[in-house]
This record gives sequence, C-alpha cells and structure tokens, in this order.
Amino acid sequence: MSGLGRSSMIMAAGTAASRALGFVRNILLVGAIGGTGLAADSFDIANKIPNMLFAILAGGVLNAILVPQIVRAYQGRDPERYVNKLLTVATLAIGAMTVLLTAGSGLVIAVMSGPNWTEPQRALAVTFALWCIPQLFFYGLYTLWGQVLNARRQFGPFMWAPVLNNIVSIAGFALFIAMFGGYAVDGWVDDPARWNGPRVAVLAGTATLGVASQALILLWPLVRGGFRFSFQPDPRGVGLGSAGRVAAWTLAAVLLDQVGVLATTRIASAAPILPGTAIPDPAIAGNAAYSQALLIYLLPHSLVTVSIATALFTGLSASVQAGRMDEVRAQLSRGLRTVSVFTMLATAVLVVLALPLTRLLVPTISDVGAEAVAQVLVTMSLGLVPLGAMVLMKWAFFAFEDGRTVFWIQVPMTIVLVGGSLAAMWLAPQQWWVVGIGASVAASNAAAVALRAGALSRKIGGLDGHRVVRLHVRALLAAVVAGLAGWLVIRLFGDLSGLSWGRAALVTGVGGSVITAVYVLALTVMRVQEMRGLVATVTRAVRRRR
Repeated sequence: MSGLGRSSMIMAAGTAASRALGFVRNILLVGAIGGTGLAADSFDIANKIPNMLFAILAGGVLNAILVPQIVRAYQGRDPERYVNKLLTVATLAIGAMTVLLTAGSGLVIAVMSGPNWTEPQRALAVTFALWCIPQLFFYGLYTLWGQVLNARRQFGPFMWAPVLNNIVSIAGFALFIAMFGGYAVDGWVDDPARWNGPRVAVLAGTATLGVASQALILLWPLVRGGFRFSFQPDPRGVGLGSAGRVAAWTLAAVLLDQVGVLATTRIASAAPILPGTAIPDPAIAGNAAYSQALLIYLLPHSLVTVSIATALFTGLSASVQAGRMDEVRAQLSRGLRTVSVFTMLATAVLVVLALPLTRLLVPTISDVGAEAVAQVLVTMSLGLVPLGAMVLMKWAFFAFEDGRTVFWIQVPMTIVLVGGSLAAMWLAPQQWWVVGIGASVAASNAAAVALRAGALSRKIGGLDGHRVVRLHVRALLAAVVAGLAGWLVIRLFGDLSGLSWGRAALVTGVGGSVITAVYVLALTVMRVQEMRGLVATVTRAVRRRR
C-alpha cells in the first residue's frame, strides 16, 4: 500500500470511529439531561458558544489565514522558528479571547437565550458557560497543532484525536448518570435549584475535559516527530498581513453564517417557555431539540455527499486551473446529478421515518422529546437536496479562488433563514417555532442553490441545466413514490408513539428497505443512468481510502 493510501485509510478510519463514538456520546448526554427541557436547552446554549466561536476561528482565521502560512513555512528554510512564531501569536490571541469571553459569559448568555427565560434558567446556563467556554482555547490548540502535524505529513493524529474526546465524554456522562440518576430519575434535572457544584462540574467539566484531551494528545506525536516548541511572542515577520482576499471573504461569510445561528438560537431558546410559565414544556422543541435534529439531518450528508463531492473536486480544480470550462461544466453537471440521486432518497427516508429514526439513533430521549425532534427533522430534511448541491457549488467557487461571490450569496441566505424563522415566531404557535426554523433552513439552502447556480452559469457559460433539471424531476418523482410506499408500509405497525428501541429498529429497517427498493426500481424503469454513477463514485471514494 502506498504512503498516500495508508494515510487516507488511517484518516478515514479515525473519522468513522469518531462519528460512531459521537453518537454514543450523544445518547449518554440525552440520557443525562434529556433532549428537551430546561437543563437540555441551558447546556446546549452554553456548549454551543465555544463551537460557534471555533467555527469562526477554524473556518475563517485559522484555516483560511494561518494554515496556509504553516504550509508555506515548511516549504522554506528554518520552518520551526517561523511556525513557533505563528503558534505563539495565535495561542496568545486565542487565550486572551477565551478569558474575555469567559469573564463576559453572563452577557453572552443574555444575548443568545430567549427573552422569556427565567433568571434561574439563565443563571444555570451561565454556570454551564463558565465551564464550557474554555473549550475555545483547546479547539484552537487542536487546529493549530493538527495543521502543523499535517504539514509535517503526520496525518493520523489529527483525525484520531476526536476519538479521545468522545471516549472522555462517554465516560464522564456515564459517571454523571451513575452518580445523579440522569433525566429519567424523579425529574430533578429540570429544577435549577438542584444543580449544585458537583453536578455542574461532572457534566460541563466532562465536555471541556474531552476537548482539552483532544488537543493535548497531539503534543505526543509532535514531540515524538521531532518538533521543538519555543516561545516566540514577537509578531514581526509572521506575515499575516499577506493573507489573500479569499481568506478575508471566507472569514466574512463564516461570520455572517454565525449571525444566522445566533438569531435562530434565540428564537429556539424562547419556544418551549409558554406565557405565564417558568419551566420549558418538554413536548415543545427548543434549541436542544433543534441540535438533535441537525445531528441526524447531517448524517447522510457527512457520510456520503461529502465523499462524492471530494471525489469530484480534484478533477474540477484541475480543469479550472487549465482553463477548460467545458470540462468544468461537464464535471459539475455530473456531480450535481450524482449527488441528487442520493439526497433525494435520503430525504424520503428522513421525512417518512423521522420518528422511528430519532428513537433508533437517540434511544435515551423521552417519548415527547422524540416527537418534538422528529417534527423539526421533517421540515429540515426538505433542504437536504439543495444542501448537497450548494456545497458542491461552493467548492466550485473555491476552485476559481472566488470567495467574494460566496460571501455575497451568503447575505440573502442569512436573510431567508432569519426572516423565515422570525415569521414562524410571529405567526405560528410556539410549538411550531423550531419546526419553522427547520423549514427556513431548507428555504435558505434552496435560495443558495438558485443564486450560486446563476453565478456559476455566468462564470463557466452554462450549467448543463436541461440534464440537471430533468434528472431532478425524475429523482423527485421516484422519491415521492418510494416515500408513499414506505409510509403505507409503516402504517401497518400502528401508532408509532412511544416506540421501544427494538421496535424503532424494526420499523426503520422495514420502512427504509421498502423506500430504497421502490426508489431504485423507479429510477431503473425511468432509465436513470446516474444511479450507476452514484455507485461508481462512492466505490472509487472507498477504494481511495483503503
């Protein structure tokens, strides 16, 4: 096996192991504090703060600006001195930001939480935040040290480190349930007065300890590989001022995306607290239920769509560099058609099987919580097809080194997301607010596809629109027929409320098999050649990882 093939297999194995353990971690977290309710929403917001800020750091500053500098450093002379300067300056900056945000955690929670949160709930979220915000510092270290390892061609540790994070979290959340009983025991979890120091420390401390472990474990391969750390606080000569325009536009787009996350988080936080009440209604989806739905929604995208897009991106970039727009058009057309064949099927499965699938993947969630998550998942899943297309199109823009267009298209996307979410809040009963956010996510994705398609068409002289639209129409027809067949079959199982895990697995297995079989049969009858293209592309991606 070649060095590249071996590295690819190591990274793919690390990613797969991390995702599998991530679901176990999530099951235990829901078992500890629930998927809806006061504690779940309070912890979700506190734990979301470092993740939002890390998205800005990783997507905008670190990956777009510092990482290229690290890569270039290892192509020159005396790379370690230069890299140590970068690491020192970046670590000090991230550390200062972490301290500032931790000190201002009360203000941050006030901005992100719903206006009708009670003071005890807000105080609990602030307490969680004091423990969780330090994750930002360790996320930064993980990205910086991981990219140094990648630049030194030590690929495995960066992809396997999240496994340790999940193992630590699994152990900590299991300890929490063993010590305090968790969500299923006498309902104490949603009483803010019963969240004393040890309970907060075990839950939120575990989350932060996991992220810290994920970062600090990278010290061992760095030192063992010969890298020597030295403190270099002088920022002169670092060269950050030479960062390109693509990096700046990328950072702006990430910042704008987080504005949408902030707005929807505020609306989702307010949803479960009905007027005249102090405790969130666990039957109404809040920000924690939204996060659970998002986790399931992104599963098919991360497992298959990203693999397809990655397999196509190398050839797309090469054609752009060579100026062969006919090849760019053909490859993008094939990518859009291949991805849509899969995402249409995934949409049918998620919409029809939302409730049993939620129960299957999150078995520790309550019955009312599962129904709340499933409602959000249904509307959000309608955006799965445009999600695959918009990601592929964004990579095409990056192949042209065009971050500016990506940013300007992000503006109407954010307007659609925030506007649709506000409309749901103003016009619908509270139990439908987060469902409306899910629908707004789907509408935002659709808007992105329309705008990016227009911009790309002008850039490359057309998108082979007739073939792409024709394929989408046929795949949609097959998905509707397959979804209807699956829905009729699962009706035979009777009322799906209160499903046990075993029954949820049976319903999901039978319903998913019927939907898939009818979908493939319908595409075969309509002679859709892209089905074979999908199988071939995924097979090539798997072989590339071996």
